[in-house]
Amino acid sequence: MDDKAAATADALELLHMNQTALRAAIEELSTWIRQRGSENVHDNAMVALLTLDVNAHAITGALERLRN
Repeated sequence: MDDKAAATADALELLHMNQTALRAAIEELSTWIRQRGSENVHDNAMVALLTLDVNAHAITGALERLRN
């Protein structure tokens, strides 16, 4: 792997880790909100989290290609 690919893979991995942490925090907050009666806000947040999941899968694939 050349230096540019390694740097790109490292940056993507850090972004992926940030995305994973933000997803977990948003899910926790969404659950807390649902427990207080705002089911609609919770549902909207969960839909948005699906986008994060799809994108995380794509980032993982890109990392694998860069690292091979």
